[in-house]
Amino acid sequence: MKTNFVIACLVCGTLLGSVVALAGDDSDTDRSHPKAFVKDSAITTKIKTQLAAEHITTLGRIHVDTDENGVVWLSGHARSQEAIDKAVSIASGTDGVKSVHNNIKLKQGD
Repeated sequence: MKTNFVIACLVCGTLLGSVVALAGDDSDTDRSHPKAFVKDSAITTKIKTQLAAEHITTLGRIHVDTDENGVVWLSGHARSQEAIDKAVSIASGTDGVKSVHNNIKLKQGD
């Protein structure tokens, strides 16, 4: 019985540790107003979904952040200028986006 309790505690600790790690990685947690957080999260999600739908592996290394005013920041790395241009085009064409700041770097030989 004591062994089952110890195993259950280890499993719960492992699962909670994963949740805490994922929550710590969320760059949107600094938003001061819940309404702004929901708005920029929705825009960010739309852009990330469209990037994933492109099935270009390099687009998975592009990070998206959106502020409460609909301004999008793209960062990370891409293997080609075409992938960078595609990410900017997707972000710019997304409903609710006012402007896009592109900080994506070209990375050769990955």
